[in-house]
Amino acid sequence: MEPTSKRRRSQRLFLQVRVVVEGKLANKSPFSEETHTIVLNAHGALVEMGLALDQGQAVSLLNVRTSDKAECTVKLVTPAEAKKFNIALEFTKPNPGFWRISFPPDDWTNKSPDAKKRN
Repeated sequence: MEPTSKRRRSQRLFLQVRVVVEGKLANKSPFSEETHTIVLNAHGALVEMGLALDQGQAVSLLNVRTSDKAECTVKLVTPAEAKKFNIALEFTKPNPGFWRISFPPDDWTNKSPDAKKRN
């Protein structure tokens, strides 16, 4: 078993959910890009985008199916295929309900002993 410090805060799900990422570029011009998640969890998602955002940048994430919106921070940007970028987004506050998953993993709720330790 991995040490607690190396374990993820919540289980990752490999699901494609249509989302829109919105924010402002470094030059203050607004942007909006529709894309989909590659991986998601109770604390955010990994998305593929045509724009390279800046680590630490604040953005909004819109769930297209539900119209729910959440504020996020860009945690990591890495090159992807076809001149795209993988962007790791973290909710400013854990938000497992944002994804509306019918059967979320146990560690997505506050009932989980692991979730209580890390929140």
